[in-house]
Amino acid sequence: MRDILKTGLILLLICVVAAAALGATNEITKDKILEQRFLANETAKKEVLSNATTFEDVTGSSLDEIVTTFEPIQEVYVGLDASGNVLGYVFKSTPTGFSGVIEVVTGVTIDGTITGVRIGNHQETPGLGAKAKDSAFYSQYAGKLSSTPIGISKSEPAGNDIQAITGATISSVAVTGGVNASVDAFNWILEKGGLEN
Repeated sequence: MRDILKTGLILLLICVVAAAALGATNEITKDKILEQRFLANETAKKEVLSNATTFEDVTGSSLDEIVTTFEPIQEVYVGLDASGNVLGYVFKSTPTGFSGVIEVVTGVTIDGTITGVRIGNHQETPGLGAKAKDSAFYSQYAGKLSSTPIGISKSEPAGNDIQAITGATISSVAVTGGVNASVDAFNWILEKGGLEN
């Protein structure tokens, strides 16, 4: 009985020390992690709408309506030039891929051209769905028009289609779904004549 009690106390002490160490590590690193996420988000916005000099967050009822209507969009930004003119919009969507949520950042100019797509955090399979982060995949979206939904081809793409990642059709469909949701939201914004915050 004494050995069981001694072993239990040792295990309890180990668990307390481990939990305290994890809590301390989290406190030390959480601000740095948030800063890195912010910087990655800023970089992605600039990469997908490179002509914009500043970005304004869309908030309030406009964002609520877009998020509700055009799932899986989570965030919307207005890209402005140095004079404050609207150049286009950046959308962050979170479609579900094979292994979980994929962050997809899509830029669309005011004339309806997709200027770029970038992939953020994801849990897709290395060597398969994770290839969505490769420029060979995401660069296919640049130059596509918002007037026609983007399709996916397993062989030779034609028209407004992109080439799916070999062995990762689900990931390809998820990313394209995020891009198409962004295009739909963009078209909706145009029909409304812009956004009000």
